[in-house]
Amino acid sequence: MKNPLTWFVEAIKNDPLPQPMREAYSGIGEMIDKDDADWRPLSGDALRDLLPMNQRRMQDLAAYLWESNTLANRLIELPIAYILADGVKLKADDELIQKCLTDFWNHPVNLMDIKLVKKVRELSMYGEQCYPTFVNQYSGAVRLGYLDPCLIATVVVDPDNTEQPIGIITNLTKKGVSKRFKVIVNGAEDEMFTQRTIAIRDSFTDGDCFYFKINDLASGRRGRSDLLSQIDWLDSYDQFLFGELDRVQFLRAFMWDVTLTGANDDEVKKKAASIRAPKPGSVRVHNDAETWKAESPSLESSDSETSAKLFRNHVLGGATIPEHWFGGGGDVNRSTSESMGDPTFKVMSLRQAFIGYMLAEMGRYVIRQWELAQSGREPDLTDPVYDFVVQFPEMIAKDTTRYAAALEQVTKAVSLAVTDKLLSIKTGISVIESIAGQLGVKFDAEKELAAIAEQPVAENLTGLNQKMTEAVGTKAVGADLSATKVAPTKFTADQQIIENLADNVLATLASPVSADDIHNCIKAASSYEDLADRLAALFGESDTEEFRTVLERATFAADLLGFANAN
Repeated sequence: MKNPLTWFVEAIKNDPLPQPMREAYSGIGEMIDKDDADWRPLSGDALRDLLPMNQRRMQDLAAYLWESNTLANRLIELPIAYILADGVKLKADDELIQKCLTDFWNHPVNLMDIKLVKKVRELSMYGEQCYPTFVNQYSGAVRLGYLDPCLIATVVVDPDNTEQPIGIITNLTKKGVSKRFKVIVNGAEDEMFTQRTIAIRDSFTDGDCFYFKINDLASGRRGRSDLLSQIDWLDSYDQFLFGELDRVQFLRAFMWDVTLTGANDDEVKKKAASIRAPKPGSVRVHNDAETWKAESPSLESSDSETSAKLFRNHVLGGATIPEHWFGGGGDVNRSTSESMGDPTFKVMSLRQAFIGYMLAEMGRYVIRQWELAQSGREPDLTDPVYDFVVQFPEMIAKDTTRYAAALEQVTKAVSLAVTDKLLSIKTGISVIESIAGQLGVKFDAEKELAAIAEQPVAENLTGLNQKMTEAVGTKAVGADLSATKVAPTKFTADQQIIENLADNVLATLASPVSADDIHNCIKAASSYEDLADRLAALFGESDTEEFRTVLERATFAADLLGFANAN
């Protein structure tokens, strides 16, 4: 029999040396085999994703906590309520495009008004969403399907750009079959990808799908749940509360302590065998040698509330939600609560922007498929018809009173600055635009300036003259002021209209005042308040309401005069 050591040495000598392993290489545009999309380069995996088992467990735990944990449920549902509560709409200027988008939105299968809430909820819970699409080849109508994220086996990315997903491979069914969906990227394939990537995408033959993910890294392929970092703390908070519930039950428990004075061991044992706890309302008779006393546990509870607040705020802080949103008032009043909500609304605005991107991608795909059905060729995505907007409701009801007051002050300041040539009209309109935006009124400064330039000032003033005539009476104002003869050496035609308008308004007073008196008041005044006082004294015979009306009209006329001069 051979020595085992000798046999082992001979076996090593006779066995051929193993060949070094090398990664397979293929030329550009070529694939190793049909499953090339399932392989990844060793040097290209940055390990930015959870393991498949952990990904699935994350999704299961997120769904379980959303259903059973009140705090987890609020972390998911509160942002949804603020972002979507009053409905979302796709709005386009073109009537045909608007009809196309509305048909998609209200399709009996899509029902976006109802299903969008579910889509956003599960995006937050699972960290990703996948919607296979079904397109009518004749009309271009689009229907959305749904693929549960737990059924996704692999997300294939562009080998030339790991940030771009190009395909979805599902788990095997009971029959051993998986599906391969091509991720939708709006645009012509040859303009978006290299020939190698196009060849890989061509292997995904089970249809197109949208794929969206959140809480991911640039090189990560899968999304992560909003609850991922909170899962253990949410579970611990639940366990803590259940523990407190058990402690409360113990606090309510008590026992009878019976003292037998002068009794020996045998007498104590005999009494213990026969004694029974008295029922409520019963009668107990004994002598002074027997004492009954109810004993309850003394469990310190002073730190329970502090501990609960600590755990709860740790979870809420991680989700950027203030504690008073979850029943923890603390030292919060209305003023501080509004400022404490600012970070929360900023985070929600980021999520709202991402949801807007999702809906915009869907809308562009819907329009694109409609145009493909009409013309049979890839449309130009730079066409203005693709410039529709996704309209979200306001997250909170703003206190518009302070913005309205600010708008009035800013408008007056801008008017003075433009009149004194300290500010251009375009910049002034931009300043007003910034304040008006806080009131929910949005406009473009350049478009507004162009619209003003297209309409002559005289036309604006003629319309103003008609309104003023109706306001103060035809007898007072007289004939059409735009037809008044103008002194060419003093004012332009537009400026003379304003002058005539101001003069006629002044003429309506019970005791007319000359323009020279008004000019003297303006020169002598040291402030706006001082000017108002001087004018009030000048118009002393007029009542307060009449004076206020004239002053408002005079200020408005001065604004128009400044505008005319600027033009």
